[in-house]
Amino acid sequence: MKAPGAQEFVPDTHDLKVLADAARGCRGCDLYQDADQTVFGAGSARARIMFVGEQPGDQEDRAGAPFVGPAGKLLDKALAAADIDRTTTYVTNAVKHFKFTRADGGKRRIHKKPGRTEIVACTPWLTAEIETVRPEVVVCLGATAAQTLLGTSFRLTEHRGEVFDLGTDGALSGVTAPTRVVATIHPSALLRGPSEDRAQGFDALVADLRVAAELI
Repeated sequence: MKAPGAQEFVPDTHDLKVLADAARGCRGCDLYQDADQTVFGAGSARARIMFVGEQPGDQEDRAGAPFVGPAGKLLDKALAAADIDRTTTYVTNAVKHFKFTRADGGKRRIHKKPGRTEIVACTPWLTAEIETVRPEVVVCLGATAAQTLLGTSFRLTEHRGEVFDLGTDGALSGVTAPTRVVATIHPSALLRGPSEDRAQGFDALVADLRVAAELI
């Protein structure tokens, strides 16, 4: 039977703790079957900036918290360089469960990009987070997050660092928060790329984050 999507599991509330507790029981898609746990967003309930990634990774799935692995540490470094205090932000992902494959049938879990059906199924949680936190700016980390918020035709390579309006340009239904959107690369892209390109890529990430910071 086809999974129902997350909407029926999302309570009618603007309380982040209630939302997070409810998300633990979400069965809106099949990813919960293999993941260790739901990884909901975390951070300030009054954050002026929200960061949205693709999905939790292996370490996030084990810890039950977003952006605590290598990409999260690189994000922390970039935020510091852009003069953004992470403790005043809210971080989350478009998809709340870790999707992975096994390396040669072994124990090591390798990230697998979520499919469009899984992204759409999980979108009600992201909508609820945005409506609850009501940030002034959402920063999309990577193409999956950007296309979730700004539509599947959005191209990160063409529009990274530009400012969009979630109300007029956004693809999420049910969002009324007066929020602007800036898209940039996911920190994990720097970790996967050639080491000789990382310094330049990091500087570009910081520049995009500064664009977002200037909006608040």
